[in-house]
Amino acid sequence: MPADIMLRRIPFFFLRHGQTDWNARRLCQGQTEVPLNATGVQQAHSAKERLQAIPIATMCCSPLGRARQTAEIINAALERPLVIIDELKEIFFGEAQGKPLATLSYAELLRSAAQSGGETFDDFAARALRGIAMALSHPGPVLIVAHGGIFHAFQSRMRLQQDGRVTNATPVLVEPKDGADVTWSVQPV
Repeated sequence: MPADIMLRRIPFFFLRHGQTDWNARRLCQGQTEVPLNATGVQQAHSAKERLQAIPIATMCCSPLGRARQTAEIINAALERPLVIIDELKEIFFGEAQGKPLATLSYAELLRSAAQSGGETFDDFAARALRGIAMALSHPGPVLIVAHGGIFHAFQSRMRLQQDGRVTNATPVLVEPKDGADVTWSVQPV
C-alpha cells in the first residue's frame, strides 16, 4: 500500500452497484455512464432489504450513475447522509471502454488499462485507496457503494482474504484482522 495512504482499521460495508446492460453483455464499462437495467434496480432493492437492519451511519458512493442510483435506492430506506466521492469512480479503461471483455480476467483487464489509453493500475489503486480512506473518515459504520475495480484495488493492496470479484449488489462486511499487519477479511451480509 502506498505510504501516503493510511486506512483506518475499522469495519465497513461494501456494495458493488447493480447490474447494467453492459454487465450483462460483458462489455467493458470503466467510466462510461451506463444506467442500471431492470435486474440492477431489483438487485438494489434486494440489497436495501438486506441492509435495513444494519446500523449504517454514512453512505459513500462513486459519482457514476450506476453506483449513485444503487446508493439512492438503498438510501430511500436507510435515510443516511450520502457522500459522493470522486476517487471512488471505476478505473478509466481508455479505448477498451465499450468493447467486449473477451478472454481477459478482470484482474488482467485492470492491469492492462494503460495499454489502451487508460489509467495505470498503480495510479488507479492509489486513487481507490484514497477514496476508501475518505469514506472511512466519516461517521461509521460506513457503506461504500462503488465498482468492482475499486474492490479489486483494495483487495490487491490490503491482502484481503477473498479471491475474485464481488457480484453486483451483494453487500459484504470488510473487517481488519487482529494483529499489526494489513490483512483484512470479507464476509457476505
